[in-house]
Amino acid sequence: MGDDRLNRLRSIQRQILTCKRCPLNKTRSYAVPGEGPLDSRLFFIGQAPGKKEDLSGRPFVGRAGKFLNGLFSKYKISREEVFITSTVKCFPPKNRPPSREEIKACKSFTINQLRAINPEIIVFLGRVAQQSFQDEPFFRGKTVIRAVHPASAMRFQKMRERIEKDFLKIKRAIER
Repeated sequence: MGDDRLNRLRSIQRQILTCKRCPLNKTRSYAVPGEGPLDSRLFFIGQAPGKKEDLSGRPFVGRAGKFLNGLFSKYKISREEVFITSTVKCFPPKNRPPSREEIKACKSFTINQLRAINPEIIVFLGRVAQQSFQDEPFFRGKTVIRAVHPASAMRFQKMRERIEKDFLKIKRAIER
């Protein structure tokens, strides 16, 4: 069973890396499929890769990623045990929010990643991720946590306080 799931996840990754479903493929350096273990209980979904992610092909490696890593450390969550990806798999130019068409083009990739991993806890980081997947039947019976996006928490004190509360919820969900 594990081999089948791993093969599915690798197939999804290959599809993302070669995707041409929307115009973002023309401006990206690298698609950013996401990363993490196949048996992850915890699955994070952000908005879209930023410039650092675009250049490296890895999720959450820029300033927001460093902030997120600090939260992982503070709440004793190992990033190596978390699967982390974004709603859109390519960098939108000028770091703009992804369009509806771009979200639609990538949505099945994320749903298929979720099905392959089948995590217990799903964390939406920010409004774009929350709104993009709000009506998906996959989430029934799962623990879903809507959290502030780290980039927002870096800029606004009120959001920083909220993300701390969000991570307390995440920690409690893990400990159940």
